[in-house]
Amino acid sequence: QVQLVESGGDLVQAGGSLRLSCAASGSIFNIGAMGWYRQAPGKERELVAAIFSGGGTNYADSVKGRFTISRDNRKVMVYLQMNSLKPEDTAVYYCNMQTQYMNYWGKGTLVTVSS
Repeated sequence: QVQLVESGGDLVQAGGSLRLSCAASGSIFNIGAMGWYRQAPGKERELVAAIFSGGGTNYADSVKGRFTISRDNRKVMVYLQMNSLKPEDTAVYYCNMQTQYMNYWGKGTLVTVSS
């Protein structure tokens, strides 16, 4: 059974930085896209950043220039470096990994940015 486990969420002041990590356990093969989503209280889950098997990336406009997504295919991990954090970045951040037939989610890690 595949499980994704996020780590790195914390309370940080505005302007600070955090690095989120997501590790996959179990048998997962031929991963295409890996990504990070977030859900703030009272809002829908939204895509933050995605990285594709060829290395291409996609970012939400709100995080461009501040966040960087990366992946380690050998370790089956995905990372999100978050700089210049803002209070509006406060949310539960979820890791996602996709294969041709499956879509896997972690349980989330809380990021709180104080003003």
